[in-house]
Amino acid sequence: MIRGILLLDKPSGPTSHDMVYAVRRGAGLKRVGHAGTLDPLATGLLVMCLGAATRLSEYLAGKDKRYTATLRLGQTTTTYDSQGDVVAESADLPTRAQVEAALAEFRGPQQQKPPAYSAIKRGGQKAYEMARRGEAVDLPPRPVEILSLELTAWGERECTLEVHCSAGTYIRSLAHDLGQRLGCGAHLSALRRTASGGLRVAEAVTLNELQAAFADGDWQRLVLPADAAVPEWPAVRLASDGEARVRRGQPVPLEAEGGHFGRAYNSAGEFFAVLRADPDAGVWRPDKVFSD
Repeated sequence: MIRGILLLDKPSGPTSHDMVYAVRRGAGLKRVGHAGTLDPLATGLLVMCLGAATRLSEYLAGKDKRYTATLRLGQTTTTYDSQGDVVAESADLPTRAQVEAALAEFRGPQQQKPPAYSAIKRGGQKAYEMARRGEAVDLPPRPVEILSLELTAWGERECTLEVHCSAGTYIRSLAHDLGQRLGCGAHLSALRRTASGGLRVAEAVTLNELQAAFADGDWQRLVLPADAAVPEWPAVRLASDGEARVRRGQPVPLEAEGGHFGRAYNSAGEFFAVLRADPDAGVWRPDKVFSD
């Protein structure tokens, strides 16, 4: 039984769903998912969840992210990236000092408006499908947080930013909004996700490496244990009676507070459940229990 995570360095071009399909087909698994979509243009870390580990995807998708983003200054596009149509251009480009000053306004908690060309649903329809039909799409702003934002490379028309942000942040919107603030317009010309929580793209395998492993039949060596995705959660080690209680949906004592969620291990050292802390009651409550 396969239950684990696969760190994939997604190439530019395919969708995140394309990657899920490729893993399903290559591994011969029905249950494959990912923990956070990457746009087709983007490259970098895509956390794939295999087998029962797909039940961890909701926890992993909520982790903070790190990106290297390249912005094209002086052009505004429909999609806020280079795959859209150019709708405005400006030859009046900002200086590096002006960009540095503007970045300060985007750090910290804020309300960010998602791009119209996004997978957010409105009235049961995906926003990008409505936008492609020429329908007006006005999505309400959402709370996000830019934890750090630094200019790391500068060119006359392009600059590169290192971004550390909360889950749900649209880097395309950040590029567009920065361009509007500068008065010249801007869009995202390249994006690479370098980390999701504590997971790093340096630990990921490329699609070519993965496909070669599928062909050789040794792809399972690339799969990490499911608990490797949440090493920051405290480990809760239970004897057989404690495991039985959790499997019946019953709480176990919270002996020491260490986080909102915990990793439950049985007497054999197997990660078998996600626990949610209830400090008021002094217990861990089962949140997700993996099958025997």
